[in-house]
Amino acid sequence: MMVVEPILEVDELSQRFGGLMAVDNVSIRLAPGELRCIIGPNGAGKSTLFNLISGAIQPTSGRVRFRGGDITGQPVHRIAKLGIGRKFQVPSVFETLTVRENLGVAGLNKRLRPRDLVDRAAYRRAIDDTLGRVSLGGRADVVAGVLAHGEKQWLEIGMALMTDPLLLLLDEPTAGMSADETHQTARLVRGLTDRLTILVIEHDMQFVRDIASRITVLHRGAVLREGTLAEIESDDVVRDVYLGRR
Repeated sequence: MMVVEPILEVDELSQRFGGLMAVDNVSIRLAPGELRCIIGPNGAGKSTLFNLISGAIQPTSGRVRFRGGDITGQPVHRIAKLGIGRKFQVPSVFETLTVRENLGVAGLNKRLRPRDLVDRAAYRRAIDDTLGRVSLGGRADVVAGVLAHGEKQWLEIGMALMTDPLLLLLDEPTAGMSADETHQTARLVRGLTDRLTILVIEHDMQFVRDIASRITVLHRGAVLREGTLAEIESDDVVRDVYLGRR
């Protein structure tokens, strides 16, 4: 049987801030094409883990490997060029530019951009393709500042896609969304797995149910449990510390 090598390997990763162990000996393996959710209470270390993977902060100990290569402690721009994209919880878009222009600016940092500049038509096609994938095709020429909150979230996902990632980190992509926007976002994220591996931090359990094939639960900086949705929802310890009793 062919063994599929993980695209992301987090090995015994820890981050200490003074007397606080924000991430405590975390190990995670992510297979190519996987859609994984990370859940846990506030302060569980979820965003700090993303900061460590993306290079925003240096780990106290442990290693991060991407596609077999050690990326531990490398700067954000270097890790981005290797193929790790990130969307933050709070949308950060250029509000005075149109949706199309926002995607165009993001594409300037694309890993293959120097070669792509030769073919402007291909660049425009990449923008049009991204507009469709994030459900903003009809809003391409709208100034980003007037978009609804959910649309800004989708635009920022699109901007991350324009960097041509292999692994996409999504930090609470449905924060502040209506139920309808959340449902549309679940459909959008599922539609990206044909090209990407995706790791999602999320609190909205209905959204997690809609997208997750596997779930990692963090608690007090450490991995509490890992498993399928059914395994996680039926776990008494997870229900006690996070999901609540029914």
